[in-house]
Amino acid sequence: MSDLTVNASGDPIIDNRVRGFPSGHPPMKLEAIGERGWSPYDGVMSLPLISLDETAFAGNIRAMIDYVKGQGVEIAPHAKTPMSVDLARRLISLGAWGTTVADIRQASVLLKAGLTRLITANETGGIAAARRLAAAVAGHKEIELHVFVDSLDAVDALLKAWAERDDLPAIGLLIEFGVGRAGARTLETGMVLLNAILSSESPTFRLTGIAAYEGSAATQDPVQTSNRIKDLMALTASFLPIVRERLNDGRRLIVTAGGSVFFDMVVDGLGIAVASDHNCILILRSGAIFFHDHGVYERGLKSLDARRGFVVAGSLRSASKEFVPALRLWAEVLSQPEPKLAIVGMGMRDVASDQDLPRPLFLYRDGKRISDLAGTHVQRLNDQHAFVSMSEQTELKVGDVIEFGVSHPCTCLDRHAILYGLDQGHRVVKAYLTSFG
Repeated sequence: MSDLTVNASGDPIIDNRVRGFPSGHPPMKLEAIGERGWSPYDGVMSLPLISLDETAFAGNIRAMIDYVKGQGVEIAPHAKTPMSVDLARRLISLGAWGTTVADIRQASVLLKAGLTRLITANETGGIAAARRLAAAVAGHKEIELHVFVDSLDAVDALLKAWAERDDLPAIGLLIEFGVGRAGARTLETGMVLLNAILSSESPTFRLTGIAAYEGSAATQDPVQTSNRIKDLMALTASFLPIVRERLNDGRRLIVTAGGSVFFDMVVDGLGIAVASDHNCILILRSGAIFFHDHGVYERGLKSLDARRGFVVAGSLRSASKEFVPALRLWAEVLSQPEPKLAIVGMGMRDVASDQDLPRPLFLYRDGKRISDLAGTHVQRLNDQHAFVSMSEQTELKVGDVIEFGVSHPCTCLDRHAILYGLDQGHRVVKAYLTSFG
């Protein structure tokens, strides 16, 4: 949603340009939406819409914060998943070290919202991009900003941009190692970058640590995936003592990696090296884990349990049980053109399908939950429609509402301007504005 009225700061006015907002209802302030007692299946709200189970979300936060604290590490949740400043603030208030962003625009959004400890977990680009980053953070000398670099061109661009003006905060450079995506591939490349950064350091331009992203190492082969991640963690860990040996100021260093599927392997692979350096912290960047799903992360947590990787304060727990899918997509049956086929008003404009198709969960009729939808599945999507195949036991009617589980929150939430927070009775109690641009 790019409408400037919707994306205004403060308490914007919302109307029926936004999914979920009732047709014909007078415009109202965002904060007032949670006071109306609306429900996705009450016949009032416009469908489709996306919702957040507040109880599940709160439980997921507790589970992940307990994990990182029990492991003696920190977390800077990746804000790209919901791009909601309210949710980012909540995670900070409940123990997150800071916030991760994917690009300059996201950094600017969160900075303007008052979040001042940011990791830009991506290379910025060339000199034009470096200058855009400088413009975004100008005048905010109080912030703590860390940016990935994996090339001399990136280092040189940031160095030049930071030398051109005197109103910038200090920028911390994180030398990234990688496989399958960006990042230096060898220690030798890392050494070249290290030498270049240390020879150019100033009070506002310094090395602050090392970074990696293990998720891009994944393949269809679990054994190959494990080996590739272990190799990347070993490479990253081996660079830390090299960096420390070159420094003579005892500065705090950051080592950061960790998405929402293999974070246990990150802790295993980097934890010993970080613990041996008394002025270093390990920061995970998991973001989608707080939302979980009915697909890619569901499978990922089952694999994590098979690795016996979810250990909290020395106690082995089941990640598959601790984390609960918190996102739902709600849509209405529009047509039944063939036996056992329903056309539902939800399509690729509304829900992710890059990892899995949405999963029908429950059926609602006349404002009441009727049954689960076991055996019912989505055959395919087009831009505005889902083709739902009914089981022998299921009878859908035009006007029924279906509650769907989603897969891959990151590519689902970005279709929506508002995420509706639901209580345990499925009533809207909060509306979260997203900032996807």
